[in-house]
Amino acid sequence: MSSNLPSKGRQIRTEIKSDGHLQLSLIEVPVPTPGSDEVVVRVEATPINPSDLGLLVGPADLSTIESSGSSDLPVLTAKVPQGAMRAMGGRMDQSLAVGNEGAGTVVAAGDSPAAQALMGKTVAMLGGEMYSEYRCLNVAQCLPLPDDASARDGASCFVNPLTSLSMPETMRLEGHTALVHTAAASNLGQMLNKICIADGINLVNIVRKPEQEKILKDIGAKYIINSSSDNFMEELIDALVETGATLAFDAIGGGPLAGQILVAMEAALNRTAKEYSRYGSDKHKQVYIYGRLDMSQTVLPPGVGMAWGCGGWLLTPFLQRIGHEGREKLRSRVVSELKTTFASHYTQEISLKDALNPDTLKAYNAKATGEKYLINPSL
Repeated sequence: MSSNLPSKGRQIRTEIKSDGHLQLSLIEVPVPTPGSDEVVVRVEATPINPSDLGLLVGPADLSTIESSGSSDLPVLTAKVPQGAMRAMGGRMDQSLAVGNEGAGTVVAAGDSPAAQALMGKTVAMLGGEMYSEYRCLNVAQCLPLPDDASARDGASCFVNPLTSLSMPETMRLEGHTALVHTAAASNLGQMLNKICIADGINLVNIVRKPEQEKILKDIGAKYIINSSSDNFMEELIDALVETGATLAFDAIGGGPLAGQILVAMEAALNRTAKEYSRYGSDKHKQVYIYGRLDMSQTVLPPGVGMAWGCGGWLLTPFLQRIGHEGREKLRSRVVSELKTTFASHYTQEISLKDALNPDTLKAYNAKATGEKYLINPSL
């Protein structure tokens, strides 16, 4: 292993305190010594995904944010609404590290051949605690990147790419033939469109703004429905009639959209039904909520028929479901298409200190479509 490592590195931590406050801090932690099958990676790029924000910020009210600490090791504090504290019991008064995925350079390695083979390599990583200057992981949690790929290229090669690949896989496993996706102009949504175009899968995209429509048109998407349109439901039903989509992945979560999709699916099936049934279509319709861009209640109205489901979907359980061979197939496709299908685009690159600037925090916590932040802990 390398003998040139510092003894300490900086790391972002989050804690929900029992007094009803969120505390975010940048602290110094020891740089670990790798075990036999482990490597230490200097983290050079790690994205801020919605799933990261769920842990980092949680339900805190950022309009109440206050700064303290020092310029080098800042601390932010914000109030957590009392009603949200009930859901925080499992993490109360625990200081937690943040960041699901990232990429960087292997700067120390254990003595196993697998660890030594990664020494000096640029690798992508999955395993949490990435908002850190250094991260120690088992070699199985590292994905060597192609020689021409940078840490920035590989920073987001797990969560969004594997999620977008897993959506069509779920479709096939559960007997559906086409998909609906919300927040469709996001980095993940653009990846999903490229996959579906390449694989010949009909995909109905739901967006909110004209500029998001343009993003998808420019990459060749065929079915793009704007939820702010006065004719949203009719346009959605028409697209569902044409595609036959009965499976949706919803990143919004709260509000009426999941219910509207189920109603539109039922209407589309009834429009093409050969005979009337007072119970509605017997073909199963499914909406999977995999994000919570809207934290309000999910509204499911009448009109969805009797054959439907609405539930949660997460990447990790799905990857466990498809087994080692299935996971390796998806990972191989990500590596081979890293700079094409699975290229991520970032609007801002910030340091660990920048990530705890109140104005910057509010900006990336807005989760605006097309605005993705990248933390570079080496800055």
